Amino acid sequence: MLRLLLLRHAKAAWPSGVLDLDRPLAKRGQEAAPVMGTYLKRERLEPDLVIISPARRTQETWERIQPILGDIETRRDGRIYEAPVGRLLDVVREVESEVRTLMLIGHNPGSEELAKLLIGEGDIDGILRLGQKYPTAGLAVIDFPLKSWSEIKQKSGTLERFVTPKSLGNGEDD
Repeated sequence: MLRLLLLRHAKAAWPSGVLDLDRPLAKRGQEAAPVMGTYLKRERLEPDLVIISPARRTQETWERIQPILGDIETRRDGRIYEAPVGRLLDVVREVESEVRTLMLIGHNPGSEELAKLLIGEGDIDGILRLGQKYPTAGLAVIDFPLKSWSEIKQKSGTLERFVTPKSLGNGEDD
């Protein structure tokens, strides 16, 4: 079995004069990221590999999660930034089959579109919530009964769960 953890970056600030790529986390994002990290650790959802967009807000999200999870192989991939769903799927399909649990830390609408493309069944409540909104720091856990990431195709995954900071009792989702 393969497991994909799709994590949207935590809430970012919009400082004037700052390029989108350089936007930092907002205070709420700084608080939400370690909440999600603690959840990942408690639920034993540690990835074998984390692929992260080069955007500052995704990097800062991981910087607040990584110390909780420990030493995990991490790669920056510029293709994830502002990526259409097809490009995200290409990134996932290129991952080595030795990686059993993969985490992508990226952006919307790509994270939401990739989740919707890959999920064929699973947690109905989670599927409905994901379809309404994929908030910042939202986490989709998608399982695949496959041996290789290259085999992943549309609707081949099962949504195991969809978790947000609000669902964990940490403020509002946005």
